[in-house]
Amino acid sequence: MTPSTGGRAYRAWLLTLLVAAYACSFVDRIVIAIVGQSVIAELQLTDLQFGLLGGMAFALFYSAFGLPVARLAETRRRTTILSISIGLWSAMTMLCGVAQNYTQLLLYRMGVGIGEAGCTPASHSLISDYYPARQRASALGIYFLGVPLGTLLGAAFGGWLGEMFGWRMAMVVVGAPGLLLALVVWLTLREPVRGSADVRAPGEGTPPLSAVVRHVVGVPTLRHLMVACTLTTLAANGISTFAPVFFVRGFGLRLSEAGLYFGVIMGVAGLVGLLAGGFGADLAARRDQRWYAWLPAAGVLAAAPLYALAYSQADVWSAVPLIMLAAVFLSTYPGPTFAMAQNLVAPRMRASIAAILLLLMNLVGQGLGPTLMGQSSDLLAGRAFAGGDYRQTCVDTRPDADMAAACARASATGLQQTLVGVAIFLPWGALHFVLAARTLRRDLEHAGALE
Repeated sequence: MTPSTGGRAYRAWLLTLLVAAYACSFVDRIVIAIVGQSVIAELQLTDLQFGLLGGMAFALFYSAFGLPVARLAETRRRTTILSISIGLWSAMTMLCGVAQNYTQLLLYRMGVGIGEAGCTPASHSLISDYYPARQRASALGIYFLGVPLGTLLGAAFGGWLGEMFGWRMAMVVVGAPGLLLALVVWLTLREPVRGSADVRAPGEGTPPLSAVVRHVVGVPTLRHLMVACTLTTLAANGISTFAPVFFVRGFGLRLSEAGLYFGVIMGVAGLVGLLAGGFGADLAARRDQRWYAWLPAAGVLAAAPLYALAYSQADVWSAVPLIMLAAVFLSTYPGPTFAMAQNLVAPRMRASIAAILLLLMNLVGQGLGPTLMGQSSDLLAGRAFAGGDYRQTCVDTRPDADMAAACARASATGLQQTLVGVAIFLPWGALHFVLAARTLRRDLEHAGALE
């Protein structure tokens, strides 16, 4: 069935704006990590406190509001929800630049999470009503290009702005363009007919959330998909939150250099990996639908030893090629994964299934990942510090020049060991992708999604 609300040119415009919105969200999400060392120094934070800013403060509210907003997206105009969400998270990012203390900054980061909760469920549902099942991994792979594009822009410009004008000005400047984008989305996007790109009939009414949850629990492929994405995201988000900090702390780069290195790595690697994962899975699935799970499994598994080896290096030039290759492999999983989820549910469950998947990925992955990594980094830094109480000497007070050098070495060691260790979650995630493949064809057949 052909979507009745627009031709190829309009679909390209819609997908372009959805990519721009997702990129905007990642600019606002990643900039706190890029200027992180400056924030830590000015507000005298521990790595655990900073991990909460990049992790639980964002993820808890992102997750809590994701499901209610997704339920609205099943019955209300998704384009309106998307526009309001963009404006809210952009305004909250700008407010982070005027925070006077850690508590205020924490609250504004919670606001960013609330705003971003409406982006992905509405966007996934829109894409599924414009692209048939055989094209959804490709379309979602393009949508997920917002991650590397947003990371590249946020890292490069955020690092430069942070070094030239301070981290506060960086937050204000990167948040402002989202207000204009929200207006463009509001004025130019149209609401499609639900289920118009599906082979099966869309059905009547919106099932209650309890029915969606029962469906997820009752479908083995979805269960393993949830676990796989949660474990993979835990490692990926932990690494992305602290990698720019380690570039400054461990490799001795300036803030602008760290931002540029991280942005180019994630931008180029994400671009290659997401396109390879989305288009590769759609192409391979013409022969066997299980490639929607096999391809992410292979990519996630390959990334694990590369990340561990990369962060064991003593200099940035040895680490960067390994990090980039690892990021290429890791970036193959989002397109096929979310396409599987969309294909396994009815049209009026799609925003909800995206929100449930994101709930687990963000609450555990985005929330616990950086938080646990921050706690691990503090603990391991304390063990590496030979000058007494690490927190009292290095964090709570301003150490003298000699002691500052010892503090810097200990903090770099603790973070390096944490970045190496977190890669262990990736093989565990790959295992569940393999288990999802075992039941995928049967579950797609039951869902009526095999074409």
